[in-house]
Amino acid sequence: MYDMLLVMDIGNTNVKIGLFKTGEPELFASWRISTLASRTSDEFGMIIFDLFKSVGIEFSDIKGIIISSVAPTLNYTIEHTCLYYLGLQPIFVDHLTDTGIKIKYDHPVELGADRIVGAAAAYHIYGGPCIVVDFGSATTFNIVDDKGVFLGGAIAPGLKVASESLTNTAAKLPRIELISPKSAIATNTVEGMQAGVILGYTGLVDYMLKRIKRESGLDNAKIIATGGLSELIKLNEPGLIDVIDRPLALKGLKLIYERITAQN
Repeated sequence: MYDMLLVMDIGNTNVKIGLFKTGEPELFASWRISTLASRTSDEFGMIIFDLFKSVGIEFSDIKGIIISSVAPTLNYTIEHTCLYYLGLQPIFVDHLTDTGIKIKYDHPVELGADRIVGAAAAYHIYGGPCIVVDFGSATTFNIVDDKGVFLGGAIAPGLKVASESLTNTAAKLPRIELISPKSAIATNTVEGMQAGVILGYTGLVDYMLKRIKRESGLDNAKIIATGGLSELIKLNEPGLIDVIDRPLALKGLKLIYERITAQN
């Protein structure tokens, strides 16, 4: 028997699921499943049951649940799964949640929970000032100063979205594997697309970080990257990113849960 915390980061493409043992900082286990709005609460329940079973965990081991979501159509389904199968009411993070950072944003209700959680995690783990670059379905830039104030940021299309848009828009362009190109001067179509998408995207990130630092005055901000494609960007421009932390959101959810429960 374990006392476990279940954390879930519901994105536009994937649902990231993590388990933490109470009192331990490192992830016990984590998984990704596709974000499908057509799935029922029973389907999610059975998927989670099988994932837990693979690491020897039972529903009764779960003592708390915290969720960030940018897919509101799934929230009711996931909440019902938690209530019916685990017997627990999940905490959903939003702009009103006490995350330990302050939000300076024109309309905080519009700020995605994933950006809030990532910014809070980066500030609490790595300190401020910091800039979190999340390479997901969208690429987001999120700035936190040395006092823990979320200053805002920027949103760009994700790397996969940019690549797919080329294929869907231009009839003769194929789908490509997102791997680092040999050169910016390609001699075939596939490598030309890889050069344009990946190197071009690296340039976008480089410029955005320089501009953000210049406008904010946070020249010493640490750059924290998360998301599956962060390694690809760092490979092409090694000095661009200070830290890659792929489970940053899951760690952030744990920290926020502990903060909330400590106050109760």
